[in-house]
Amino acid sequence: MTHPRHTQVAVVGAGPAGLLLARLLHRAGVDCVVLESRDRAYVEQRQRAGILEQSTVDTLRAAGAAARLDREGIPHDGIELRFDGRRHRVDFPSLTGGRRVWVYAQTEVVKDLVALQLAEGPPLLFDARVDAVEGADTDRPVVRYTHEGRERVLDCDYVVGCDGYHGVVRRALPAGATRVHERTYPYAWLGILADAPPVYEELIYAHSERGFALASMRSPQVSRLYLQVPGGEDPAAWPDGRIWDELDLRLGADAGWRLTRGPVTAKSVLPMRSSVTEPMRWGRVLLAGDAAHIVPPTGAKGLNLAASDVTVLAEALAARYAEGDTALLDAYSDTCLRRVWRAEHFSYAMTSMLHTAPGQSSFDTRLQLAQLERVARSPHAAADLAENYTGAALRPDAVGG
Repeated sequence: MTHPRHTQVAVVGAGPAGLLLARLLHRAGVDCVVLESRDRAYVEQRQRAGILEQSTVDTLRAAGAAARLDREGIPHDGIELRFDGRRHRVDFPSLTGGRRVWVYAQTEVVKDLVALQLAEGPPLLFDARVDAVEGADTDRPVVRYTHEGRERVLDCDYVVGCDGYHGVVRRALPAGATRVHERTYPYAWLGILADAPPVYEELIYAHSERGFALASMRSPQVSRLYLQVPGGEDPAAWPDGRIWDELDLRLGADAGWRLTRGPVTAKSVLPMRSSVTEPMRWGRVLLAGDAAHIVPPTGAKGLNLAASDVTVLAEALAARYAEGDTALLDAYSDTCLRRVWRAEHFSYAMTSMLHTAPGQSSFDTRLQLAQLERVARSPHAAADLAENYTGAALRPDAVGG
């Protein structure tokens, strides 16, 4: 295998952010190398998000990476809210001028982008552990990494950290270069995959005094389901029968409602927290995706924020190399952070409205029900939820409008 010693852009991390950025740069004629510390099998099996906004789908289509998405993705035109024994559907197209979302798992997006990268794109190195990023404040940063048992050096013009909150790139920035804003929630999600057909054609978000529940899907044959549990909960404390029973109790809009049960094929606990690192650029180092921000999964924003980041960044880097114009690159952090903070607020609002906090008072519960009732009765409140969920109100050029 050939190991390039220089590239224009070094991309660290082969999750959806890094792979989509590499795809967009390749099509814009910008050289890059993608370094991923894990092996291909691990990267393609990581269970994460499953909802794609309209703008994310549009970007994947424009990048020539949506052929399988268009065949197998499941378009959704709304969600159902269940609360206080009631069911209310939020219709996206009628509230947003035609926008919708797609159910298509992050694992599938990653598989599609990996296949394209290996077939058409610039180098993608798996099992390539980045050890250090040096010279971020110079015109020639250096990435030191280990691959195939040897230490190697990659000189570049820019380094993009798409390697997550605990990644090397984010931690390589000097103390004081960035500021981190964080919130930790006192609960988590227990998520399962089950070989069982979804009981409803769209996602169900359920508020309950027993805790939040969500019924989602990965395909017409596979359900993705979540229960609110205490933070740090051990999945082993939840045998399959207990999970199904609790889901029926929390999701049931009436006494006769039941999920379709099937074999549970995966089970994990997801922590709930919010985090924003700003600015998202320091010198020649730029952050994107989870390396820059984390959102609780309630608003379905994580993958979509990452896609938005790299779409903005790819355009900025293309302008830098095609025209020598750095205006978009200089504005990258501010442009992205406007959308990030709007998405953080929406995710926080959805989380706070639907989850039952430890020791929650009856007053707090009544406030939640009042907000859910407002969404059910007010077209303006429903439109606000729909626009944020589909991403219509989160575009950088729309924020504040």
